[in-house]
Amino acid sequence: MPEPPATTHARRPRDGLTGGETLVRALAAHGVTQAFGIPGTHNLEIYRHLAAHGITHLNPRHEQGAGYAADAYARVSGRPGVAITTTGPALLNIAAAVGQAYSDSVPLLVVSPGMPLRHPRQSTGLLHEMRSQTEALRGVAAVSHRVSSAEEIGVAVARAFTLFRTRRPRPVHIEIPLDLLTAVEPAGPVRTAPPLSRATADPDALAAAAGALRSAARPGIVLGGGARGAAAECLRLAEELGAPVVTSANGKGIVAETHPLSLGVSLHSRSVRRWLTERDVVLAVGTELAESDLWEPLPALGGTLVRADIDPAQMYAGPPADIPLVGDARRTLRSLLAASAASAASAASAEETHPDVHRAVAALREERNAETRSQDAHLLPYLAAIESVLPANAVLTSDSAQCCYYGAIPHLPIAPEGRYLHPTGFGTLGYALPAAIGAKAADPARPVVALSGDGGLQFSVQELATAVQLRLPLPVVVFDNGGYGEIRDEMASRGDRPTAVDHPPVDLPALARAYGGHGVRADSPEALAGALRRALDTPGPTLITVPQELSR
Repeated sequence: MPEPPATTHARRPRDGLTGGETLVRALAAHGVTQAFGIPGTHNLEIYRHLAAHGITHLNPRHEQGAGYAADAYARVSGRPGVAITTTGPALLNIAAAVGQAYSDSVPLLVVSPGMPLRHPRQSTGLLHEMRSQTEALRGVAAVSHRVSSAEEIGVAVARAFTLFRTRRPRPVHIEIPLDLLTAVEPAGPVRTAPPLSRATADPDALAAAAGALRSAARPGIVLGGGARGAAAECLRLAEELGAPVVTSANGKGIVAETHPLSLGVSLHSRSVRRWLTERDVVLAVGTELAESDLWEPLPALGGTLVRADIDPAQMYAGPPADIPLVGDARRTLRSLLAASAASAASAASAEETHPDVHRAVAALREERNAETRSQDAHLLPYLAAIESVLPANAVLTSDSAQCCYYGAIPHLPIAPEGRYLHPTGFGTLGYALPAAIGAKAADPARPVVALSGDGGLQFSVQELATAVQLRLPLPVVVFDNGGYGEIRDEMASRGDRPTAVDHPPVDLPALARAYGGHGVRADSPEALAGALRRALDTPGPTLITVPQELSR
């Protein structure tokens, strides 16, 4: 009987661990059970140990897709998303997703191999060699850490999880030199991030904020993604103060968008921005108040600005805080509620207490909608069809597409038990489909729908193959306007001839079927509702196209 062929990998050592297993053991010790990525020549020692340590793996078709999937996994699960790449081009492929996670404050851990410890600065032509991976990733991540010993691998992982738990969560990159991945070292203790409590705001600042809000005649509340863990506290404070609530895209649904105090996602509205300048006190929680949320620089506020944020830099970034509350949103708002000594009120009694405010909010909502009614009207029946089908706990993933930022973000209500994931700030394209895959991996039983345009979808359309692998229901609704509709409109508004924005027609439903999924065309809102209902019960992805000529 012939002998089996020789293999190049080392057997598991009896008295030590390779750097690859040291990494995987450290990830498992921090509760990691899911990873995203693509195997490559240089990272096989990591992949070799995943299953033995209870970490399942999903392999998108492109590292950018892996990054978006891990990003959405983190947003839905509440745990850091983990992505594994190989060296060089693979790491650069995921860089756009890292930049998006940085912009949206998402705890994303990217692990990659790197050149050997003693690799010379002078190029030698080693596979995937680049001048500096860490310098490249430092431009988009909060931290890029190249370890220099096997012992440091566990330290680097513990440090990353400490940053995620105690600071504004942002992406971290860990690079492990190739020779450390395969080197065998004695197995020391597993280092884990210490249990730490997030800080609450200064007591004097809390007292000042409570006094300002209690005495305000025209209070307003702005909620961003950093307020998501404090939804109950945000609602209670709004009802007790009779304060209307407006959110950023990342804060969408923290307070139910059907609540009589909710203005939804409307910071981009001229009427809502004007309303904001007329408040005598504004409480901004977990938001940058950034141009990407307002679509223009924030106008000068006429009253007192109270900012609550875990990031001290936000107290003077953009509009400076008159009263800074630096700390975790939930702990800070609980302390603020206690300091205000306001009597608790139910939603019903709040409506009796603040009927004039509710009428004013309803009028302001109508004024906001009137601003863009002619522009958005073609989308509204289709969004109503989507709303009629989706359960309250559904997750919608979004793209930088007109159907999303003009349509779903302001006009598709989301309840607190649901989620809307949108790539704000950095504004990448191709997010929706791989993000939906990551959301589905985080909670397979939860309904997830991707919403995109044809231009954005084709940045990551190959992830339909990944969705087929999941064998879980995943509707992908695509508003097809034949290219890059927003840029086309911007060119036209400048008086320019539209250039490089029109795409030849693509039969996207047929493409989905070619990948092994399902594809249909929805020629009316009723057809969209029916197709979406069926897709939510059909294993695998179903791509539903709403053609441009029908959605306008």
